[in-house]
Amino acid sequence: MSNNHISRRAFNRMAVIAAAASVMGTASSARAAEKTYPEGNYFDIHTHLGKVWGNKPELTVDNLLRWMDYKSISQAAVLPLVSPESWDHIITTDYTLKQTRPFRERLIPFCSIDPRKHIYMSNVQAKIDRLKKYQDAGAKGYGEHKPGVEMDDPRNLEFFAACAELGMPVLFHLDNNRNTDKPGLPALEKVLQQIPDGVFIGHAQGWWASISGDVDQATLQKYPAGKVHPGGALDRLMEKYPNLYGDLSAGSGANAIKRDLEFGREFIIRRHDRLMFGTDYLAPEQKVPQFELYGEILDDLPQEVKDNVFRNNARRILGL
Repeated sequence: MSNNHISRRAFNRMAVIAAAASVMGTASSARAAEKTYPEGNYFDIHTHLGKVWGNKPELTVDNLLRWMDYKSISQAAVLPLVSPESWDHIITTDYTLKQTRPFRERLIPFCSIDPRKHIYMSNVQAKIDRLKKYQDAGAKGYGEHKPGVEMDDPRNLEFFAACAELGMPVLFHLDNNRNTDKPGLPALEKVLQQIPDGVFIGHAQGWWASISGDVDQATLQKYPAGKVHPGGALDRLMEKYPNLYGDLSAGSGANAIKRDLEFGREFIIRRHDRLMFGTDYLAPEQKVPQFELYGEILDDLPQEVKDNVFRNNARRILGL
């Protein structure tokens, strides 16, 4: 097809858009050009490809897409795992980009670099340059960030600053072994203060245990049971820092809501502009508690809350 030839389909589409613009104005034409998404009820902010867990079989692209179809998941973020503490097997950014490349309408890749890796990245600009290559290759976010350092480690802060410069949200794991912090999450608050233009998405035991105000250091590695106590760090930090979000995936995310369903429901409604549905799906036939959990409270959630938490927040912060 020559550069001067336009297909009938393309011509008709151009005519429709032009007519909409002339009749309805600029704002309406922008709405006419809005992105349409694959069918499904959910955007999953947290999945992994490859072999990540012990002797469990590899999760292939075909496995993941079939499971997404079965669970009515429209799109999923696919996260590498590059730090030695992150899981049993390393899943590189290059592997994640390659595997997702033919399916970018549905599989949205992230990138990750261990902050202790200094070769050729000794300053923030060098980190920006490396991350920009991943971004140009299709990466929409940074994570799962899961190194064995303190959350406010200066090496973390440099990567967070680089991500903020590039507009890449950071999805971080927080517990007593990875991105460590203390009760009340003071190290995370330091990050939020020093990188106000960044977008940060919290995940894992230490993050979700902090929904309650009664945590001690040991609790940051647990899946606590019982009623949520007032004064939790999550509400306090989300109220104060508009760039802080929560990833509802894994056992930790499900437990935080299910342990006290009355509080959990109100928390989801109260923070519906900051929470994102996720599963942490990483192995074939993995049991995922989120679907049963949200089935229990689905009818009690306003439509706007469901739209934001299950789909819109993730698409918005990833620029999709």
